[in-house]
Amino acid sequence: MHCPFCSALDTKVIDSRLVAEGNQVRRRRECITCEERFTTFETAELVMPRLVKQNGEREPFNEDKLRWGMLKALEKRPVGIEQVDEAITHINHALRASGEREVPSKMVGELVMHELRRLDEVAYVRFASVYRSFKDLNEFREEIDRLSNDNSGKK
Repeated sequence: MHCPFCSALDTKVIDSRLVAEGNQVRRRRECITCEERFTTFETAELVMPRLVKQNGEREPFNEDKLRWGMLKALEKRPVGIEQVDEAITHINHALRASGEREVPSKMVGELVMHELRRLDEVAYVRFASVYRSFKDLNEFREEIDRLSNDNSGKK
């Protein structure tokens, strides 16, 4: 690996450890030439299924778009970035585990709603309101009531 500081070709690995539930390897490296240290992350390159949108268009899965949507729903909520990363890992795993080359975008939306509901109920309702295109206050109320009823059964 090239050194990001001096572009030397030779670096050595000082430390390696698993991160992101074992789906990534974090490596501390040191440049042989300038002795600067830096961190790299290694992940398996797995092909994600393409998304089929409701209008029939197909597009590649975009993890950045997924992260942006989740972070927007979680804005100003007490959820750590590690929890968001874990939720995204769960979504990615579910999509790969489907074994399909193409999945409906609706499937991704449902997976996001499941993860947001687990992380933060306010973020879940925010996302659901956009995803399900709530038309008025009654639709918000119905979703909140449904959430409240589901939670009262868990206690």
